[in-house]
Amino acid sequence: MDVLKHLEETEAHLKGHFLLSSGLHSDQYFQCAKLLQHPDLARQAGDALAARFKGEAIDVVVSPALGGVIIGHEVARSLGVRFLFAERHGEVRQLTLRRGFQLQPGEKALLVEDVVTTGGSIQELKQLVTAQGGTPVAFAAIVDRRKETTDLGIRFEALTRIKVNVFQPESCPLCRDKVPLVKPGSRTLVEK
Repeated sequence: MDVLKHLEETEAHLKGHFLLSSGLHSDQYFQCAKLLQHPDLARQAGDALAARFKGEAIDVVVSPALGGVIIGHEVARSLGVRFLFAERHGEVRQLTLRRGFQLQPGEKALLVEDVVTTGGSIQELKQLVTAQGGTPVAFAAIVDRRKETTDLGIRFEALTRIKVNVFQPESCPLCRDKVPLVKPGSRTLVEK
């Protein structure tokens, strides 16, 4: 699967001035929902990620909602294992398993996300799985857009790795040049 080609064709790779969930700014954004809205492309991406883990002992796929739900489900389908998703809940917006989802002690979990920007969500998901008695064995994503390839503590596979500029808000050249800041997902301008 030529992921970059499909990201471009489905307008999932955006260019402009974006406020990321980490609080950082960037000149590029990946809205993988635009790719995953096409069931055949979602299946292809899920199969491509799952192929990297065929023959490995994986009992369950766990993803963060909302971005990781479709790709996580597709990877689980391809591997023939069950799928759970974690949601942000409570005042601190912590990832939790809800809807009756549970991990069994020692279950080997593959963690799946659509895009990795800093690795913060995957670390939080890894902690959740461990706290629930599961064993995180690997992590997978469609796009790895981390500026620095930090060690996530478990094996990490991505369909594509792209170096993307990210900026602290106070030193963002796009802010300096007065390029309108957009918060992806809602596609709204951010007042400054």
